Amino acid sequence: MRFLFLLLILLWGLMLLGRAMMWILRALLGGTEKSRPARDGETKSVEASTRLVRDPVCGVHVAENRALPLRSSNETFYFCSASCRDQYLLGTKKYAANG
Repeated sequence: MRFLFLLLILLWGLMLLGRAMMWILRALLGGTEKSRPARDGETKSVEASTRLVRDPVCGVHVAENRALPLRSSNETFYFCSASCRDQYLLGTKKYAANG
């Protein structure tokens, strides 16, 4: 019985030590987003990377910061590749109305 009690205390101590080490590592490596102030332009890049846009040619959803933009008649279209952009410019395909 004493052995089980000591084993329980040892495991509990190791668990607390692991949590303390994780807390220290997080503090050393920059912590969470809430713990440090945002830098100029940092929130804009996070928002842009999470917004998905749809390619009107093939229908693939692409992150806006990785897509190829094309401004046409007060509207911006985003493409996944140069070939989709070229196909759109040539007008060889019929495109979805919501693209």
